Amino acid sequence: MKKYFAQLRPLERRLAVAVLVALFLVLNYVFVWPHFSDWGRLQYRLADARHKLALYRTTIAQATNYEAQVKKMEGEGGMVAPEDQAINFLRAIQSQSARSGVGIVSMSRQMTRTNEFFVELAQNVNVIGDDQQLVDFLYKLGSDASMIRVRDLELQPDPAHQRLNASIRLIASYQKVSVKAAVKNTTAKLK
Repeated sequence: MKKYFAQLRPLERRLAVAVLVALFLVLNYVFVWPHFSDWGRLQYRLADARHKLALYRTTIAQATNYEAQVKKMEGEGGMVAPEDQAINFLRAIQSQSARSGVGIVSMSRQMTRTNEFFVELAQNVNVIGDDQQLVDFLYKLGSDASMIRVRDLELQPDPAHQRLNASIRLIASYQKVSVKAAVKNTTAKLK
């Protein structure tokens, strides 16, 4: 290469160097400059990954604590046999309506939904009563140990404008019975 440059005149050398510099700048502009921000993005992704790893490690370190809490919560609350849950739910609604003085107009079919820990029963109930009776009914349902709560509530006056018609969607949560607990309860009942 030195030999080639040595043969060129000074003006040709300047032109060759200018072309090489321009070629170097064009190649940098096309291939290098678009990747200047890659280092920052890489640093951000690395920091995010380290943060997630720290969160996962702390959660894994607390796994025994979580397992103990789950076992404690599984042992809490009243145990209702799966075959008695629907009847228990209806009985709680009817007895509370009788105590509060609220009249049950109609009830729909119960719906069941389950998750990892609970069996949820849903019941649509149409009731009629005055405002104090209705508030008493809903308050006592929620404060009872039966784990019943109101999901939806629609109020409107009755045709005579003397009382309230309420359409209520009640939800009851019952602890899901594991196979071990069911066997243990069955053997305890048989003894």
